Amino acid sequence: MKTSFALIAGLSLAGAMLTTPSVDAQQNISEHMRQIPIETTSVTEHSVEINGETVDYTATAGTLPVWNDEGHPTATLFYTYYQRDDVDNREERPIVYSFNGGPGSASVWMHLAYTGPKVLNLSDEGYPVQPYGVQDNPHSILDVADIVFINPVNTGYSRVLPNEDGEMPSKKQQQEMFFGVNADVEYLAEWMTTFTSRYNRWQSPKFLIGESYGTTRVSGLAGALQNRQWMYINGVILVSPTDIGIDRDGPVKEANQLPYFTAAAWYHEALPSDLQERELLDVLAEVEDYTFDTYLPALAQGTRLPDAERQQVAATVARYSGLSEEAVLSNNLAPSTWYFWKELLRDRDRTIGRLDSRYLGIDARRAGDRPDYNAELTSWLHSFTPAINYYLREELNFITDVKYNMFGPVHPWDRSNNNTGEQLREAMAANPYMNVLIQSGYFDGATNYFDAKYNMWQLDRSGLMKDRISFKGYFSGHMMYLRRADLEKSNDDLREFIGNSLPGKGVPAEYK
Repeated sequence: MKTSFALIAGLSLAGAMLTTPSVDAQQNISEHMRQIPIETTSVTEHSVEINGETVDYTATAGTLPVWNDEGHPTATLFYTYYQRDDVDNREERPIVYSFNGGPGSASVWMHLAYTGPKVLNLSDEGYPVQPYGVQDNPHSILDVADIVFINPVNTGYSRVLPNEDGEMPSKKQQQEMFFGVNADVEYLAEWMTTFTSRYNRWQSPKFLIGESYGTTRVSGLAGALQNRQWMYINGVILVSPTDIGIDRDGPVKEANQLPYFTAAAWYHEALPSDLQERELLDVLAEVEDYTFDTYLPALAQGTRLPDAERQQVAATVARYSGLSEEAVLSNNLAPSTWYFWKELLRDRDRTIGRLDSRYLGIDARRAGDRPDYNAELTSWLHSFTPAINYYLREELNFITDVKYNMFGPVHPWDRSNNNTGEQLREAMAANPYMNVLIQSGYFDGATNYFDAKYNMWQLDRSGLMKDRISFKGYFSGHMMYLRRADLEKSNDDLREFIGNSLPGKGVPAEYK
């Protein structure tokens, strides 16, 4: 009986401990909380061959805090910083601050596929291959510039921190601090100042590169860094840009899609034979002229457009898009991109990708007005995710149990008061050194290349700085660098841009 009592008592005590942890148990739980260090680094040494030259470099993977005005850390940002080793004058060595977009996207995409010293294992056309992993990037810009890949709050390993009382800020408070067009720019500008001081890069020529929503980010940062941090930027690179606050709603948005439709249809050999047999850029030049000269004015007229002209526009748009006249007319002369991705190859039982329309998908039904899924993004996520987790842990020795957020929780995102394009223009006007490069893939249906050109034409309507803004196009999609030939070309374009944006020694920053 005593033994039975002891056993029962023991079971009762165990149950009590499960429901009400002791102080020791609570301390033990606290020790095993999954959290990222507020500040830490892992430093490793490597070598890569770039354009036939051996480049030794140091990689620093680490976290660095974001501080509020009272000096309390409110978040910690994960970054990866690459420095070439054999540099005597670091003050003359350019540094590139790299951001991806989303909003809510980690820096993984350009990090492991574009400018960094490693790239994903891919086919020559940019499709993932197994085993998933990385290989040396023979086209990296690390030969001419150091690079830091920055993960905004809640992306990668970057995280919000508890407040002074040990409590997590509310969702509303977090949005006000981090998750909006202007909040994002404000805290990142402060963080970049800290990073620049820590690594003694104040004298270095500085460049910003952003992809997709990252172009909104770096456009705003160009202004914030100059006006609030007194940090001047030599160049800004906009990769597959968003609207950056430049209004393109209504007929402009609808008309600007047509050149992209042409490019995607040309790739899939869905254009009439006389167009199909021509070079893509030759066809696009014709379609761009038609878009501005005829299509946009027609859409702006709405029901005022005479029936005969309406029929003529429908026929031309069908010819240039690979769609039928009936499809164009039934969409009031302006098919949406979602409809286009579903309709273009409907007769082949295939859909095409949003971010890269070279990719094909298969839907459950031929019917419908939008694809079931984004074929390209599905492919990228299942290949980039294992690669970045392997690479950071096993090659850069950054060990943590915290999940690497490919896309992190940042929504709802406050998009109000977005004047980042104007901030970029003002920064250019105030800084004669600053140049802008726009890079776009012709087969990108999410941030199409003609919208990017439109941004370029609208950014400085005075035309006084148009010689400092340039555009480069590529025969691929949103991440144009996935295609091997475009990886080489786009990095070479960056090298040229960086070189051309470095003033001669002693050359004053002045207008004449």
